[in-house]
Amino acid sequence: MFDSGRSTLFCFLLICSTTLVGATDHIVGANKGWNPGINYTLWANNHTFYVGDLISFRYVKTQYNVFEVNETGYDNCTIEGATGNWSSGKDFILLNNAKRYYFICGTGGCFNGMKVSVLVHTLPPPPHAANAANVSPQSSNQAGFQSAPAVLFAFLASLVSIWFNSK
Repeated sequence: MFDSGRSTLFCFLLICSTTLVGATDHIVGANKGWNPGINYTLWANNHTFYVGDLISFRYVKTQYNVFEVNETGYDNCTIEGATGNWSSGKDFILLNNAKRYYFICGTGGCFNGMKVSVLVHTLPPPPHAANAANVSPQSSNQAGFQSAPAVLFAFLASLVSIWFNSK
């Protein structure tokens, strides 16, 4: 029988397996991080952002920070009316709406290029949805493939099972 701790772990793993499968974590500046003198417009233009993705900022927390601002704040490097701020040095920000997001450094780094704007798109339809009318259910399963969430869930369920049996 499950105890409450094991049940909680199982529920957590189940939720993670169904919500994070398709999300991408976009690390701002890649290996250069969130620092002055980097062209973040070029970086952003080389990425496609979707609802549910994460944007991550990596920086020295005693020197920099991140503010989500509106377009005026972005253009003028001001944090007045900011809608979010982070200062951990490893910030993971969920992009939960299809819109343009604006982020700046509020410690003065914005004036040295520490600002990035990203356009977040709605999720595209699943790849198989476009062909669903042309493929019968029987033929789509003949290759033996499973969806990514099903495979991830099976893997997590196996780990939980091993963990339960080891107790």
